[in-house]
Amino acid sequence: MVTAEFARLWMKLTKDWKMHLEDALAPGLTEGQLVVLELLIQLQPMKPSDLLAFLTTTPAAITTLLDRMERGGLVERNRDENDRRIVWVTVTEKGEAEAKRGIALRDAYIGEALDRISSHNQQLLVYLLGKVANS
Repeated sequence: MVTAEFARLWMKLTKDWKMHLEDALAPGLTEGQLVVLELLIQLQPMKPSDLLAFLTTTPAAITTLLDRMERGGLVERNRDENDRRIVWVTVTEKGEAEAKRGIALRDAYIGEALDRISSHNQQLLVYLLGKVANS
């Protein structure tokens, strides 16, 4: 059955990817933090609540994640000058450096995996995954 084989391979691929990435990013960064840094670099400043649209988590979990990232020097939180109730999150220089490091590690790992197949099949794989993801 194709669905069962796809599910098995997809779960193995994502598990291997997450384990490799978590090991390679440690101790200064996690995969979840890398995702947040990438979002912030593209869209900063952002309110913590803005992250909910991009992450599958809860407001409380985002607060905890941002707390850890702030303690690690990856992000800063600042109050809005006009409305003190609003908090803006931005990436620090250290956060930008860690994001670059994390993206390079992830790209190298994925590149190694994709190098196992021809460039034509790489393009086909991306196309087909886009169809499956309905993009």
